[in-house]
Amino acid sequence: MKLVNKETGLRISTEQSLIDMLVLYGRNQYPKEFGGVLVGYYSDDKRTVNIIDSILPIDFKSTKTSFERGVEGLKEPLEEYYKQNPSLVYIGEWHTHPNAAPVPSCTDYYAMREIVDASSVCIDNPVMIIIGLTENSEKLAFYVYMENTFYKYEVI
Repeated sequence: MKLVNKETGLRISTEQSLIDMLVLYGRNQYPKEFGGVLVGYYSDDKRTVNIIDSILPIDFKSTKTSFERGVEGLKEPLEEYYKQNPSLVYIGEWHTHPNAAPVPSCTDYYAMREIVDASSVCIDNPVMIIIGLTENSEKLAFYVYMENTFYKYEVI
């Protein structure tokens, strides 16, 4: 799956099998929100971000309208991904919106801003995947947080 936003100049690439896995993880927690960390790498020219996998949180707080991911259990898998060739690094976040549209909320905006501002995270433009789930369907939306704005991506 390849996605683009003409304003940013950055492309997103991922496999449908990863997306299917994220939907399944979200369905397993439905009707509560759920999510995790995205890992991947940038192309040599920094114009494409390749999303390769997800790390699920060990600790989290979840309700029908909120999800707060903890950090427990993330350091070791991230270190192992970094040792691979190519090195895989933190790319962003994904989470579900049960019975709601896959549109960033104010909470999503502030979470991305905190991530960009965190000294422990080295990313300026994190990806956010939101999966809007109902009992019978799912709708995905891909965003990149850049310069305090969410840019929506479209499949090409």
